[in-house]
Amino acid sequence: MVDQQLLIEEAKKVVSRDDVKYVIGYKKGTYGFAISPAFAYSEEYVDKFIFNPLCKKNLTAYPILEDKLPLQRGEEEDKRKIGIVAKGCDTRALVQIIQEKGLKREDVVIIGIPCTGVIDQKKIISRFPNEPSYSELKEENGIYKITINGTVHDIEKKELLADYCTSCVAPNPVLYDVLIGQEVEPWEQQEHKNLDILEKKNVEDRWKYWEKHFQNCIRCYACREACPLCYCKECMADLLKPQWIRRSVNTSENTAWNIMRAYHLVGRCVGCGECETVCPANIPLMELNKEIEKDVKNMYNYTAGMDSEEKPLFGTFRPDDPEEFIM
Repeated sequence: MVDQQLLIEEAKKVVSRDDVKYVIGYKKGTYGFAISPAFAYSEEYVDKFIFNPLCKKNLTAYPILEDKLPLQRGEEEDKRKIGIVAKGCDTRALVQIIQEKGLKREDVVIIGIPCTGVIDQKKIISRFPNEPSYSELKEENGIYKITINGTVHDIEKKELLADYCTSCVAPNPVLYDVLIGQEVEPWEQQEHKNLDILEKKNVEDRWKYWEKHFQNCIRCYACREACPLCYCKECMADLLKPQWIRRSVNTSENTAWNIMRAYHLVGRCVGCGECETVCPANIPLMELNKEIEKDVKNMYNYTAGMDSEEKPLFGTFRPDDPEEFIM
């Protein structure tokens, strides 16, 4: 577990710097097991910061979405840095954004946190429905200890752990300015749940599987809004000239949207699972992302967001590329 007091102390040091505008971290939400992003503009705000296995949200979407208001005459642009609390997969997102020139490395101060896995909100809510609040949550020796109304509930980690955490390639931050605590031991890599089963199905059965899920899509674009790598100023899904996707909500257009977005993340997805977490239709989007990620690894030996000095997948040329996929 992360030393909460150490996190607060380090975040206060960062936010008190003259070259830092604010620090983004986590705070307890207003109901149940919800965790909210917290924006600290001064030291007193940092006292609200927490970190526990419920702190799943990838906060790296916020720095790149920051609004820059028009400057008044004689006013200078605020070029101060943004501090951000980031787990392993979060730092991979930052690395990918830096590679793509979406942010400059000097724009952010990264407070890295080693991660032993996060809790799937849907799983814990299913286990404790209609609970208005919890007082404490920590992990000890593979057990989540959840205190509710004075009663401590011991639950095995595997029962609440987010599925995509089992295939995480970077539980420790790959890029940081400050590291909170000691790095953790990476666990044994596992295939994402259901991926092996899907691959063994024939094409017709795979299509039936995805058709069942895509027909439930309501095209709310929550997946796009939550993803730190979906930061295009204008999404192709919103274009009318040319119109890539019709605005009607049906299986055909829903499939086009989900496949288009998945391919936009080829060589870019960092496996944080935010898209699947926020999906109100419970579409297993990470199964699609992980399948493509697996192909990228097998064909190009490339893993997204591991080295800020490395070029993005499609910005890389290798003379020894076998190009066996070209007919």
